[in-house]
Amino acid sequence: MSFTLPASESQTVEFKTSFQKEAIETVVAFANAQGGKIFIGVDDDGKVVGVDIKSETLKDWINQIKNNTQPQLIVDIDAITIEDKVVVVVDAKEYPVKPIAYKSRYYKRVKNSNHLMDLMAITNMNLQSLQLSWDMYPANDTVLDDLDTEKIDSFFEKVIKSGRFRLSGDRKEKLQKLNLLKNDKPTNAAKLLFAKEQTVYNIHLGRFKTADMILDDKMLKLTLYEAVEETMFYLLSHIKVAFEFTGEIQRTEIFEYPKNALRELVLNAIIHRDYTSPIDIQIKIFDNKITFFNPGKLYGDMTIEKLKTDHYQAQTRNKLIAEAFYLTDDVEKYGTGYIRVRREISSYPTMKLDFEEMGNGYLVTLSYKEQKTTSKTTSKTTPKTTPKTTKEKLLDLIKTDSKITRNELADELNISINTVKEYILNLKREGLLKRVGSNRNGYWEVVDVQ
Repeated sequence: MSFTLPASESQTVEFKTSFQKEAIETVVAFANAQGGKIFIGVDDDGKVVGVDIKSETLKDWINQIKNNTQPQLIVDIDAITIEDKVVVVVDAKEYPVKPIAYKSRYYKRVKNSNHLMDLMAITNMNLQSLQLSWDMYPANDTVLDDLDTEKIDSFFEKVIKSGRFRLSGDRKEKLQKLNLLKNDKPTNAAKLLFAKEQTVYNIHLGRFKTADMILDDKMLKLTLYEAVEETMFYLLSHIKVAFEFTGEIQRTEIFEYPKNALRELVLNAIIHRDYTSPIDIQIKIFDNKITFFNPGKLYGDMTIEKLKTDHYQAQTRNKLIAEAFYLTDDVEKYGTGYIRVRREISSYPTMKLDFEEMGNGYLVTLSYKEQKTTSKTTSKTTPKTTPKTTKEKLLDLIKTDSKITRNELADELNISINTVKEYILNLKREGLLKRVGSNRNGYWEVVDVQ
């Protein structure tokens, strides 16, 4: 029977001229990925050079692989003839419980080469192969009393409202049903979601004019649902809004970036970051782009190429956190975030979504060349746009009605009352706004700064 040699090395193919330690490293790399075959007796260019073997050679190679791998691997080895020369095929299957080591060193196959894995990659691979995640483990420094009951009850209300999970029992029983409490100990997910005070993980936000000219920056250290809202508040307060007047009574607002796309990227950063890394999430706002840097590279066998398609399969680093946001209807379905982002920016013709792995993390960039959407107007009146930030819009409303309430501001701006309160607090600190009289009978005064 004739045998056709693969054309080149790949994710599942390796050529070796002889059986050395590098061959065993490749066996381990294949076992830690999707499996593969090593052709011994073939050079790097795919030329058959052949290999000399004796009656005990194949058995000896099997034993070398078995005795030098942890856990021990048993591979299939067969000698074949190609171009009248002997080639040995080592067939290494994907191992179910990963990772496998060769002399205490761990390798993974990436494209056509073997990569030495660091401690973080080793840990993640082991958790993934066991269908576990870091956020499922008990938080060693947290007890039930360290969790905020209001945050927990608010979460339960959202879950019940979404209809995605039926909850019953008292607070503790509900947490246990969702695996957020194990043996009366909050899991890492519960700590991140409900802690009274978050002290570990940060989101670093900044407004930049150039790469080294910072106009504003802010550090958030909040539980995850709070972090989503506060990050969105910061983003919306630093991007422009164009008002389009078409002759109709209702004006049209066009945000510099689609709000839903920004929210998807914020959720992606917070849900999928590597929480074993001490690095902060970093979100930077420039004149024509926003970048999102996430600690931790792509998880599992996810690749940049797969993310560019609309049919990739989700890989979830933090299973309980992802499930929590799904149950509260904050995310529609696992693994569809980028599909929705691409859909949202489709009405912004010059806007692009880019992503890349870099250093110990993952960078997403949303950028555009000019602020223009494909929205159409029915009026013959020439559209006129006046870019305004949310802060400027709030000040305009107060100038129009000095006795406007916080609730009315929230309704007009389509933001939460807490967000309005923070805007007002910041405006007071900046000396742009002051309150005259009591909260009940007083009024707002906008301070003109020359």
